[in-house]
Amino acid sequence: MSASSSPLTAMNGTDLLLWVAVPYICLAVFVVGHVWRFRKDQFGWTSRTSQLLEHRWLRWGSPLFHLGAFAVIAGHVVGLAVPASWTEAVGIGEHTYHTVAVALGSVAGAAMVVGLGMLSARRLLAPRIRTRTSSSDKVLFPLLAVTVVLGIAATVVHNIAGGGYDYRSTVSVWFRGLFVLQPQPGAISGAPLLFQLHALTACLVFAAWPFTRLVHVWSAPVGYLRRPYLVYRRKQTAPAYDRPPAAPARRGPAGAKASR
Repeated sequence: MSASSSPLTAMNGTDLLLWVAVPYICLAVFVVGHVWRFRKDQFGWTSRTSQLLEHRWLRWGSPLFHLGAFAVIAGHVVGLAVPASWTEAVGIGEHTYHTVAVALGSVAGAAMVVGLGMLSARRLLAPRIRTRTSSSDKVLFPLLAVTVVLGIAATVVHNIAGGGYDYRSTVSVWFRGLFVLQPQPGAISGAPLLFQLHALTACLVFAAWPFTRLVHVWSAPVGYLRRPYLVYRRKQTAPAYDRPPAAPARRGPAGAKASR
C-alpha cells in the first residue's frame, strides 16, 4: 500500500498531529474567528491604511505585494486543488505544467517578496508608522514573510537547482483530502522538509487571518462596478432681476415696525 493511501490508524501520533489535527484546528479558527470578528468588530474590519503617514514606500510596495499575492494564490489553487489528470486531459503535459508553473511562480514570488520587504521596511524605518503598528501586524508580517520565503526556497532548492519535485502527487493529495474529509497524512509525511514547513506556516496564516488586517480581502468594493455615476452640479446664484421682490416690512400705526 502506498504512503498516500495509508489509513490513519497506520500513522504515528506526530503525523496525525501535524497533518490532520493542526490543519483542521486552523481551519476551524479561520471560520469561527471570522464570524466572531464580524459580530464584535465590524468597525475594525479594515486594512487600517497608513497612507496619510507615509506614501512613498507604500506607492510601490503595496501594488507589488498585492499583485504578486494574487498571482501566487492563483498558482496555488491550480497546483493544489486541480489534479494532474485534469490538466493532462486538456492537453497540458507534466513537463509543460512544471515549466510554466516554475517560471510564473518565480516572477510572482519575487514581486511578492519585494513588495512585502518594502512594506516591512516601511514599518521599521518610518517612526510614525512604527509607533502605530498594532500587535496583530507584529505577528502577521513575520508570519507572512516566513511562509513566502519557505515557499520560494522549496521551489528554488527542489525545482530549479534540484532535479524537480512533483508536489502534486504528495502535497496536493494531502491538501485535497482535508476538504473532502478524507485526510491522507501519509501523502505529505514523506515530502521534503521545506514543503512541510511551508504547509505548516500556511496553516498558521489561516489561523491568524480573522484577527488581522487580512479580513479586508472579503470587503472588496465589487459593488462600485455596478454603482451608477454620481453627477455633481454647481449651485448658481440667480441674477438680481430673477429674484423675487422682498416683502415690505410691516409697520404699526405710528410708523414703527410692528413686533411679532
